[in-house]
Amino acid sequence: MNKAEAFRALHHGRVPDDPLVLPGPWDAASARVFVEAGFPALATPSAGVAASLGYADGETPADEMFAAVARIVRAVDVPVSADVEDGYGLAPKELVERLLEAGAVGCNLEDSTGGVLKDAARHADRLAEVRSAAADLLFVNARVDVFAHGDGDPERAIERAALYVAAGADCVYPIGAPPEMLPLLRSGIRGPLNVFARLGGASAAELGELGATRITFGPGLQRRAAEALAEIAAELRQTGR
Repeated sequence: MNKAEAFRALHHGRVPDDPLVLPGPWDAASARVFVEAGFPALATPSAGVAASLGYADGETPADEMFAAVARIVRAVDVPVSADVEDGYGLAPKELVERLLEAGAVGCNLEDSTGGVLKDAARHADRLAEVRSAAADLLFVNARVDVFAHGDGDPERAIERAALYVAAGADCVYPIGAPPEMLPLLRSGIRGPLNVFARLGGASAAELGELGATRITFGPGLQRRAAEALAEIAAELRQTGR
């Protein structure tokens, strides 16, 4: 079993209170910390990687994002999925080639650009092209931005998700969906369901009971680490040690 197959297998056969928890490393050092803690796979957050490279979210050049993913992949021996935003305008075949060159086993692809939802049918066609180019070598996580950039209608999210699953997406990610809506989303969406978790919010087990198959944190872990570093810096500045 290759890493992509192993990663895909991690999403299936899970009990409700044991969703797959995927920490989001922003560089090689953070990736090693998560692996040493025992996590079986990782999923990079585009906003966290952007911050580590000195960019605002959504402004990282494609070359730098793929290079950052490659460094993370080289640093660990577990599967790594990559958030590549909306694909940087790359043709599906080139996008797949660059992901595989970086060593990623999966990717997130957003269905919005510039804060505006894309036409769902056209986006589904693009996902189908990515699936065709990747075959089984990439796990495709289709982000649904109805809650982030749309009207927050769960039925609309379910409709878009159905198109993406039919196009070959392995998982659906309705980012920003409120926890209380998860049972409705779970009942209407086939296959694995990715849920965004906030540190200090509902636990992974609680989100799993509500319908989550896998848990990711976006840039939350990188931002918490930055806050901790700010506290260390302030103490150092004040005490000199």
